[in-house]
Amino acid sequence: MELEAIPGVGAKTAASLRELDDPVATVESGDVAAIARAPGVNEARAARIARGAIRRRHGDDGRVLATDRARELYREAIDLLRERTVTDYAAKRLETFYPSASASRIAEAQSFAADAADRDPDPAVREALADCASLSDPPTVRVRDRCLATADAETLARAEAEVPELSVETVEDARDVSELGRSYASVIVLDESFAGLDVEGDVSVRPDALEAPAETVPERLLAFFAENRDRLEAAAAVHEAAAAAGDPVSGGGPPVALDRLRDALSRLDDDGTIAGDAELDRLTAAVDDLDAAVSTAASVADDRLREAIRERDVTIEGTDFLSLVEQGARVDSLLDRELADEYDAAVDAAREHLADALRLEPEETELAERVFGGDPSFPVDHDESAVSRLRTELSAARDRRAAKLKADLASDLGDLRQPVEELVRDALELDVELAVARFARDFDCTLPEVVEPAGDDDGGEAPPAGFRIEGGRSPLLDVDFPDVEPVDYGVSGATLLSGVNSGGKTSTLDLVALVVVLAQMGMPVPAESATVERFEEIHYYAKSQGTLDAGAFEATLRDFGDLVDGADGRLVLVDELESITEPGASAKIIAGILEALDDQDATAVFVSHLAREIRAAADFEVAVDGIEAAGLVDGELRVNRSPKKGHLARSTPELIVEKLADDRGGEFYGDLLEKF
Repeated sequence: MELEAIPGVGAKTAASLRELDDPVATVESGDVAAIARAPGVNEARAARIARGAIRRRHGDDGRVLATDRARELYREAIDLLRERTVTDYAAKRLETFYPSASASRIAEAQSFAADAADRDPDPAVREALADCASLSDPPTVRVRDRCLATADAETLARAEAEVPELSVETVEDARDVSELGRSYASVIVLDESFAGLDVEGDVSVRPDALEAPAETVPERLLAFFAENRDRLEAAAAVHEAAAAAGDPVSGGGPPVALDRLRDALSRLDDDGTIAGDAELDRLTAAVDDLDAAVSTAASVADDRLREAIRERDVTIEGTDFLSLVEQGARVDSLLDRELADEYDAAVDAAREHLADALRLEPEETELAERVFGGDPSFPVDHDESAVSRLRTELSAARDRRAAKLKADLASDLGDLRQPVEELVRDALELDVELAVARFARDFDCTLPEVVEPAGDDDGGEAPPAGFRIEGGRSPLLDVDFPDVEPVDYGVSGATLLSGVNSGGKTSTLDLVALVVVLAQMGMPVPAESATVERFEEIHYYAKSQGTLDAGAFEATLRDFGDLVDGADGRLVLVDELESITEPGASAKIIAGILEALDDQDATAVFVSHLAREIRAAADFEVAVDGIEAAGLVDGELRVNRSPKKGHLARSTPELIVEKLADDRGGEFYGDLLEKF
């Protein structure tokens, strides 16, 4: 698959996607988190790319949501689902569900939703999800004590591109390699022609080094795990909470042994260095504390020697004193002659303090002894070259120890790299499933039956399948959902919906649109049961705010002209189109639109107060349903919310006149009532 063939993916985005390990498979999987690992692609963008890939996979090139109001209903449906997510990932992932005209896509999404609806949204699991997030790639780690070396230009370019953490040096012969060995703690030569090379320093010839990045630059893998420590621990907690709730994330358990993962993470510091190794800690502290320890050890020797001099009476014969003066003797000569034993004891104390302070091993103590012990002096002096040698040896030991531990840990973590991706992805996907489960439970949802559009039946035209909703309740109403009255309604063909003002006609249209949109998203719908035709397009026209001027009126007619000239397989919902112009003209226009839709076997519901006039103007038998008011009680309407089939509902004025005729009698009210 060409990445540029995905809707919304241009050359620049495709170039970023190609940075992924397997870009085509990743994009086709619809895995938002994995797609978002591409440079410059955030999760919102990744969701759009995933949606485009899904469309392409199902050959779903149509645009089901054909009007602004239809698109608004979709956003409201998505928002209801997103409100029930915990993670940002899940909120973005839900964007990959959209109203589709593809039977295969709807079936695929319904399969996901069916499994999701069976989930138990346990509070402990949702609490664990609060800290869960997609994995991120850490900034490139620069490793300055190790380098790669090669004599080949192509290898040089490849190494610089694939291992940006290390410097890549050009060499021509063994002398160049030897010089690098003196400059770097470790040198890896990439050319097989250098095999058998014997030079001073930590130099190895590894032609396969670029194929084994975990060995060549273990810091990369360690930085990844250090960067994502909190995310990994959170994902592990999600898996454990779900298992404890009796609803594990996956049937086979976590893709990685959680104890093994936690053990590996415990050996890693937040900055990607090794943690918890006593020997490495000792060597690191010894290097860091060396100068301070030498200074303190010298002070210990000075204190010992000062005390010895203070307690000792030194007698010098006159001839001896004259001889010392003539020889230009200094205090060190006096110390050597008169306090040799005391001086040796002071030096021993300094050596002992240095070894204890740095916790040196026996083989290191020998180097430490050379720091003190030169010609007698006061204050006691130390050998800076010996200090430098000790520092070099301790640093080398530290680096060797760290390198070995990094390599060992990287080897352990290398096996976990792919499983932890699955661990986190599964946890995040669980949040998506739990959002669907909560939506289904909060609004008493069921999975609808999505049926194919009706076609020829024994040579005759079958009526459109339309929709059928039983016990539908809209979560979009501004009342508590348990207080919403259920609605039963079904339509096949072009139908007028009549009813009193504030009787729920617009709410019924919203419910129908919401159920159809959710059904073609593959999601559960808020109803006891529902059957929905797989519509190619959904056209929903909201009520116009007042009479339109000539230009706007003409534009509206153009919209309906395009509508009736379009393809078959559409759902058309229109709320009080008569408000766009004079009632007489409106009735004729609506009648003409209904005639065209009837010829196309479209499913249409037009809410109108002009049902009589429209039926009179139409050249076919227009179906009329009505939301019937039971009457006025204490000035308030009592309404049967479910539309009554084949019934022209009475208007609010008619009900008021009827009430006055009953209450007050008289010829006037009776005559008025007869006019209805």
